Amino acid sequence: MTKYSANTRDSRDSRDTCHTRFFALLPCAGQGSRAGVSVSGLAKQYQVIAGQAMVLHTLAAFLAVTRLAGTLVVVAPGDPFFEQLPERSFEVAACGGASRAASVRNGLDALLHAGAAPHDWVLVHDAARCLVSAAQINQLIDACEHDAVGGLLAHKLPDTLKREAGGRVVATLDRSDKWLAQTPQMFRIGTLMQALDAAGSAVTDESSAIEALGLAPKLVAGSAQNFKVTYPEDFALAEAMLLARRCAG
Repeated sequence: MTKYSANTRDSRDSRDTCHTRFFALLPCAGQGSRAGVSVSGLAKQYQVIAGQAMVLHTLAAFLAVTRLAGTLVVVAPGDPFFEQLPERSFEVAACGGASRAASVRNGLDALLHAGAAPHDWVLVHDAARCLVSAAQINQLIDACEHDAVGGLLAHKLPDTLKREAGGRVVATLDRSDKWLAQTPQMFRIGTLMQALDAAGSAVTDESSAIEALGLAPKLVAGSAQNFKVTYPEDFALAEAMLLARRCAG
């Protein structure tokens, strides 16, 4: 993997904001079992939506954020997808693990090996959130770059929330303080490594691991459009929205 360029002095020796960099990390090693796979056997993130693989829409948003020092995609060992691209302005590391948490943790090691520093920020994002925009990414960076903990994009729960038992409603829950966690989720590389090491592979997002350390990540209002393509019907919705954006642009 290509080493990232250093700043005018070694950022690992200083926590000066001027020398703190921002990196993006996209875990891309899952198979998307809830979405199913196409007849070609492609994993969810590689299925074509609006003319290109889903993950390429996701990457386009990050590559439009000029203050990112680098973007790393973590794939499963032996995954040949990105080798077929004629050129790319991001890095790929074949160090995906058996879980999302393992893939992220391995990716953080790869970032450090390539020249990132423990106090640099990392923005971890789901490859299947292909409707994220550069504006939303910049919004998260603006909100969190001076925060002591970091934070995540999230969407305030708009619907009535029910608790179920045996297929029937047993309670209606207060939704006033409920948020849907989204990505990117932005934390210091070293802190996130410590959190994931302590939390293990069961955590489903980075914020959960940070919370387990006793820290309180900042909630940054995102958008309902930044949903994760998860179920078969999500593909048509994501494609319609991407095509609408293309026409509007």
